[in-house]
Amino acid sequence: MDRRLALVTGASAGIGAAFAHSLARRGYDLALTARRAARLEALAAELRAAHGVNVLTVAADLARPEAPKALLGAIADQGRQVDALINNAGYGLPGVYAETAWADQAAFVQVMVTAPCELAHGVLDGMRARRFGRIVNVASVAGLVPPAAGHTLYAASKAFLVRFSQSLHLETAQDGVHVSALCPGFTYTEFHDANGTRERAASSTPKWIWMSADDVADAGWRAVEANRPVCVPGAAYKVATSLARLIPEALALKLMASQGGRVRKT
Repeated sequence: MDRRLALVTGASAGIGAAFAHSLARRGYDLALTARRAARLEALAAELRAAHGVNVLTVAADLARPEAPKALLGAIADQGRQVDALINNAGYGLPGVYAETAWADQAAFVQVMVTAPCELAHGVLDGMRARRFGRIVNVASVAGLVPPAAGHTLYAASKAFLVRFSQSLHLETAQDGVHVSALCPGFTYTEFHDANGTRERAASSTPKWIWMSADDVADAGWRAVEANRPVCVPGAAYKVATSLARLIPEALALKLMASQGGRVRKT
C-alpha cells in the first residue's frame, strides 16, 4: 500500500505488457486491464513472482461506454488510487470508411479517444491533490504525419491524443503531474495481427525501422519522467516526423497517396 499504483490499459500484450514489466521493475504496483482475462492473469502472476508487486486485474472492454468508470471504481474499491496512467489500449480498423459499419467506427472512437480522455479526467483530481502524477497517452507517428487512405480514423485519433496530451501537459505542469504523448512507429506487437496486415507490413518495410515494445515503453517512461509532452522513439522516426513538418501539405498528401497502400489493407 506504500507503493504507487500504475494503471495500464491494453496490458495483455505488446506495448501495454512492456509498460507493465517496466513499471514493476521500478517498484510500482499495477492495475492491468484488457479484454482477455486469462492473459491478464498470466501476466499478473509473472509480475508478482518476478518483482514482488501487487497486481490487480480487471477484464474490461473499453468499447463499452460504462467501462472507464467501472474500471476506476474497481480500483477505488481496493482502497487504491492511480498515480500513473498508461492509456495504451488501441487497435486499427481497416477498410474504406464508407464501406465500414458505423457501429464499428463508434466503438473505435470510444476506445481510442473517449476512454483515454475519461480515464485521465477521472484520475487527475487525485494526482493534483497529491502533487504527483504520470500520464502517458500512447499515440503514434501516424498522428504526426499526413494521413493515408484506409484506417480512416486511426491517424485522426492519434493526432487528437497528441494535441490532448500537449494541452494537458501545459495545464498540469505546475501541479506535479507529467503528461506525454508516446508516438512510436512500427513496433513488434500484435497490432498488425489483429487488423490482418502483419504479412503485408513486414514484407513492405525494412527490418531496421521496426522497434521492440520494450524499447518503446522505456522511451515513453523516460519522456514522462522528464515531462516531455511528445516522445518519438527511434532516430529514423524523429527524422521522418521532422521532415513531415517541412514538406508542403499538398505534396505530402500526394506522397501518402502513392505509398499508403503498401502497408494498409484496402
